Amino acid sequence: MTSTPSTASTRPLLIELLTEELPPKALQKLGQAFAEGLRKTLDQHHLLASDCTSTDFATPRRLAVRLSAVLDQAPEQRYTEKLMPAKIGLTETGDMTPALAKKLASKGLQHVTAADLIHESDGKQDYLYAKGVASGALLADALQEALDFAIAHLPIPKVMRYQLADGVSSVKFVRPAHQLVALWGEQIIPVQALGLTAGRQTLGHRFMSQQPIDLRSPDSYEQQLLEQGKVIASFAARRTLINDQLQAQSQALHATIGAGPDVDALLDEVTALVEHPTVYVGAFEEQFLSVPPECLILTMRLNQKYFPLFEPDSGKLTHRFLIVSNMQVDDPSHIIEGNQRVVRPRLADAQFFFETDLKTPLADRVVALASSVYHNKLGSQLDRVERVRKLARHLAEQLGADVAHAGRAALLAKADLGSNMVGEFPELQGIMGAYYAAADGEPGDVVLAVKNQYRIRLDTAVDAGTLTSAILFMAERLETLVGIWGIGLAPTGERDPYALRRAALGLISAFEQLKAGGYLQTHDDTTLRLDDLLKHAAGTFALGVLAPSTIDEVQAFIYERYRNLLANEFDRNVVEAVLALAPALHQVQSRVAACADFAQRPEADSLAAANKRIANLLKKADAALGQVEHGKLVEPAERALADVIVKLEPQAQAQLAQGDFSASLATMAQARDAVDAFFNDVMVMSDDPDIRANRLALLNDLHRIMNQVADISRLAR
Repeated sequence: MTSTPSTASTRPLLIELLTEELPPKALQKLGQAFAEGLRKTLDQHHLLASDCTSTDFATPRRLAVRLSAVLDQAPEQRYTEKLMPAKIGLTETGDMTPALAKKLASKGLQHVTAADLIHESDGKQDYLYAKGVASGALLADALQEALDFAIAHLPIPKVMRYQLADGVSSVKFVRPAHQLVALWGEQIIPVQALGLTAGRQTLGHRFMSQQPIDLRSPDSYEQQLLEQGKVIASFAARRTLINDQLQAQSQALHATIGAGPDVDALLDEVTALVEHPTVYVGAFEEQFLSVPPECLILTMRLNQKYFPLFEPDSGKLTHRFLIVSNMQVDDPSHIIEGNQRVVRPRLADAQFFFETDLKTPLADRVVALASSVYHNKLGSQLDRVERVRKLARHLAEQLGADVAHAGRAALLAKADLGSNMVGEFPELQGIMGAYYAAADGEPGDVVLAVKNQYRIRLDTAVDAGTLTSAILFMAERLETLVGIWGIGLAPTGERDPYALRRAALGLISAFEQLKAGGYLQTHDDTTLRLDDLLKHAAGTFALGVLAPSTIDEVQAFIYERYRNLLANEFDRNVVEAVLALAPALHQVQSRVAACADFAQRPEADSLAAANKRIANLLKKADAALGQVEHGKLVEPAERALADVIVKLEPQAQAQLAQGDFSASLATMAQARDAVDAFFNDVMVMSDDPDIRANRLALLNDLHRIMNQVADISRLAR
């Protein structure tokens, strides 16, 4: 459809849905989705002016959107509707058939007569078309559709059903809704939703504003809410205001709130909890600083939504924190004292848990893991610890690390699961274990390994101090991948409840960082081979527990994760060429970089195409190919190719053995002319079976030598 000019007027449009307190972690997305749903539907009905802008609002008790320029009626729309073949739609006398009448009615074209229809041929038969100009959609009608659509498509975490005021009807929504506003300019559009009919009245802050607010127009919305209702409607504006106050208060105290995703997430959450934010300073007794700071930080952020304060230089936790309150008062002492009274028992609990836990050595807690189920098919946590311990010792032997320390770290890794502190704060697994291990006098590298076991990936080069950490990190992921996959719990689609994708990427990162630290050498593809490690991991499980295909499937899965990771940086054909050989994981990056360089060489396309052709020819071999018999090389081009192979192979092999993949590929690139001449002048599939077999053997040698770094045929375009 195309539009025709219209004289319809435009005004700003405001829609607000007032509710009970909305889920804070979902609020921002709810606000954005509500605005987008309304905007999208109205735009589909051509009711938005070309310069219309959209502003979304979200507070704990409201979702709203303001559209700056909305038409009261859309422009007229020219339409062309293909209906049906003329012989079906019209009788012999030219009257409509019932089928055509029904078709027109379904498209809202009941007013069209047989005389209005257009006949056009599609080359095979005549078709009937309805053409004309339709009136544009009315805002009042389209807005109801848009509101219904927006509400139905909100990303609601959990729906609740509640009864309406009539005591009979009920509706489902994320929280009970109380009022609905729909203003087009100063005019009310009486749309309905969730048992409510739209008006112009809203409510302000739950405590700082008591009287209903009659909104004058969409453009006055923010100002009226702020001045009369003590509400900052914009999520972004509230977030900025909170952050500015946090920074000002922390600077005044010569401290910082810290940085990172945890701080950002908390800032988003408190923004969703308040409508009129004010930041106050609280404090707790300094004696609680004897507790590990992670415990205090977690309870303040997670339970109380406070911002702990840190010394700016050392990053050390202080005894002060910042409170984001939903109230602005002249004397905030009662707010501050109330929050301090609330947090004090939580900090005292943390102190009690920590001091109580210290009375039992971490090693003494290991035996209790026997009563903690890891998985009903894989045994207890203690069974798992023993498997990881065997793997850790094996890895340590391979890397020349301290085997005893690696085994000790694996033994203690899960011991803190039975501690009081981890029971209260599961997020502190590993962190608390490290504190308890340090208090018990365990070696420093063991303590660090216990602390770092839950990291998502290794992102710094492994050194002597972190080698035990890397070993425990790898052992745990190998055990998880093989065990969970082996009992049939492989990831499916978006579901990955045991985080096997993350485990695979973490394992890959460990190989990369071991290489960066010099523990794995580019030229050495025998140390820590993935297939060997997976076999060793599978051997730690009882017979019959794992599916027979587990090792092959897990190896393919890990390479697939690497493939997806590398495809973000390199050409996918290059990545495919390297991973087709399933090389040692620590060599992958170097091989991919070398192959990417090779792909830019002028010889690359020709050699890749030749490799693909060779692979296809070798599939046709009647029997196993033996050694090339040079006496049977009768054509000059095949003798020349054989000479080139003899010349280049030792050099390419030596470069490969040194881990210089780029040089090895560059050496073999010198075979291009000989390869091209061979395929131009020589008939490989000769009628003479001996000559044919000899030529295939020659190509087999070339194929083997050419594809030692990557499967070059994968580069063929």
